Amino acid sequence: MVRSINHRSPQSSDGRLGVRLTLSTVAVALFSVPFVLLLVLVMSSFAPLNDLDESVARHLHADALAHPGYARLLGIGTEVFGPTTWRVLVVLAAVWAWYRGARRLAVWAVVTITVSGLLNLAVKEVVNRARPVLPDPVSWAPGSSFPSGHAMAVATGTGILVLMLLPSLRRTAARIAAWAVAAVLIVFVAYTRVALGVHWLSDVIAGVALGVVVVAGITAGFETWRREEGRRPAEPYLEGVEPEAFRGKKSG
Repeated sequence: MVRSINHRSPQSSDGRLGVRLTLSTVAVALFSVPFVLLLVLVMSSFAPLNDLDESVARHLHADALAHPGYARLLGIGTEVFGPTTWRVLVVLAAVWAWYRGARRLAVWAVVTITVSGLLNLAVKEVVNRARPVLPDPVSWAPGSSFPSGHAMAVATGTGILVLMLLPSLRRTAARIAAWAVAAVLIVFVAYTRVALGVHWLSDVIAGVALGVVVVAGITAGFETWRREEGRRPAEPYLEGVEPEAFRGKKSG
């Protein structure tokens, strides 16, 4: 019996999806201009960038030092919205999506948050940048400084959750609000890391940039795979990664 050359088994389809997720992540991460530029400047000890980092760090840290209650509030906020929180929320969202039948969406979410964490650790190891050393520190953090793990995690985590939520939001205003909340959380967490004196400004900018790159890259790979499978083309940042998810029928 002759098999159709257009037949695609679920196994081969999932395999191609995995390859595209990996290749998209690597490609976008390597060629993301803002992140790569900061990486080069940091590794070359570019004096103007170092001066800016030190000036901002000392200014924000002085404010935190002058207001102990404010510093404690920042410390609570930075931990509440830290990497562990986003990993737990994304995993819970993935479990929910899997239960609802959106299994590939669940895989996309787990792959994205996992790649983000591993990539952050890898870049930290390569750059090995020292954290700020300020008089009378109000906080402390272990490990290398560039890029900020907190900033990268909040950018990745909020991006994933909003993209999963969008199919359930019918009104444009609700979608805009979702992205606005994500942006506020990203700015807040990035601010706390610098104000508490545990990161340079360039660390948090790079962390946010790389987090966005990971989400965008893996989402682009997912959307390419969807189109190759004959599914309706989608605009992920308006409709979500899988627009048909959670709209009255299960998607496998």
